[in-house]
Amino acid sequence: FLAKNFQTSISAWIVTPEALAPFRCAAMARADNDPAPLPYLNDPADQKDGGLALELEVLIATEQMRAKNMAPRRLSSGTSRDLYWTPAQMVAHHTVGGCNLQPGDIFGTGTISGKTREALGSLLEITSGGKDAVQLPSGETRTFLQDGDEVIFRARGVKEGCVSIGFGECRGAVVESLAL
Repeated sequence: FLAKNFQTSISAWIVTPEALAPFRCAAMARADNDPAPLPYLNDPADQKDGGLALELEVLIATEQMRAKNMAPRRLSSGTSRDLYWTPAQMVAHHTVGGCNLQPGDIFGTGTISGKTREALGSLLEITSGGKDAVQLPSGETRTFLQDGDEVIFRARGVKEGCVSIGFGECRGAVVESLAL
């Protein structure tokens, strides 16, 4: 909703609700000590089928890795089943204050992090705020992205009984900013 203003990437692929329909699943189960959502966000049908069964991956390729024709290194592998809020809850929360959504508006979830270290969704989380460097196959390490680093996002709908569909890749490279 607030849109990150640093290193935001938007894929060339647009995934419609109709394409996501076969991958509907139960919403993330909340812990017993977790407060219940407010009534306007707590619909039984949405809790039953409002989640999404998507496999997610985040990879990195540095300039050095690309120069050596090395494969990108996977940083994270998770699932959208770990979304704290369902898409319907996000839309409801967004519009309850009077903000209208219009056809063509872009809607995203933000970072999706799972419960295991392998499913953490951001480099900041993976490196414990920059304290624990990630070792790359090139011998380089990363605690934060650097100029020339390319981040690759992949997603795929996967659910038993459904044909799996991939959403393509979303790639973005960090480039040196130019003084205006």
